[in-house]
Order: sequence, then C-alpha cells, then structure tokens
Amino acid sequence: MFEELRGKSPEGVRYMTWRSGNGTFVHLVETETDGHADLITGLAAFQAFQSGIRDRCVDPPHRDVMTVVGHYRMLDEYPE
Repeated sequence: MFEELRGKSPEGVRYMTWRSGNGTFVHLVETETDGHADLITGLAAFQAFQSGIRDRCVDPPHRDVMTVVGHYRMLDEYPE
C-alpha cells in the first residue's frame, strides 16, 4: 500500500501502520476532510489487503474516529 500511495501521492491524506510484538496491527489515517479516507480504501493494494481479512484476524477489524489532542514530533514530516 505504501508503494502505491507514494506512486499516486494523493493530497490531503497521511497513513501510518504499526505492528505490536503480539502481532496486532494499528493503522492510522489522517485526512484533511472526511472524503479523503476514500483515497486509502480506493487503492487496489488496500482492497487486496482487505480480501479475506476476517480469516486472518482473531478479532474483527474496527474503525474509530479520533481527534489529535496534542503531539510532539509525531505528525511532522521526516525523511525516510
């Protein structure tokens, strides 16, 4: 997905994924407007990732809407 995002370079969206030591994945999507979330879910790579996801998960995926309260350098641009 990251390769496809870099290739398309959509404006108004940021995406990050974490994986914990127990195999739990957390995906963070930051968008400028509500409609920008479709820039992630509309990717061919995202749709391929979603295919059969319930078979790979102990608990089903869920979505929460969150608001940034504060951060220290977490959302700044850093070179890769």
